[in-house]
Amino acid sequence: MTDSAKKRCVLIPCSSTETWAVPQNCLGEIVTVQADSDQPPSTVTWRDHTVPVVDVGATDGAPWRDASRGTGLVAVFLGLKGEGCAYWAVAVRGGRLQVVDLSAEAVNDVPEQVSEHSTAAFDFDGVVYQVPDLEGFQKQVAVSA
Repeated sequence: MTDSAKKRCVLIPCSSTETWAVPQNCLGEIVTVQADSDQPPSTVTWRDHTVPVVDVGATDGAPWRDASRGTGLVAVFLGLKGEGCAYWAVAVRGGRLQVVDLSAEAVNDVPEQVSEHSTAAFDFDGVVYQVPDLEGFQKQVAVSA
């Protein structure tokens, strides 16, 4: 397998039941946020921009904040031009955040397990990952902002 046949993806846990797989080039940065609350903020400041934060796992009990450090993580996405906002973020819940090189041979599509927030799902190493509808989320965030 050549490196060109692999896709670098970031696996982002968004809830106790949903982990997103996104191309690395969609992300601006994973940001550490100082927090007193167990819930993520509705916005964060990133590189002088106010960025709205989406919290997919708000009601399922997956931890957002590391209480011993008083911090949580958000993943800042680069927005699509003309879709209402330049950046938006998602709260990272849980400890399975990682970067992997994926090849077509290493994944199996599982369309019956696509979540409401996603356009596709696949199994990789025995775990189901969601391919989120990034354009849909950006439009939703832009309307709410």
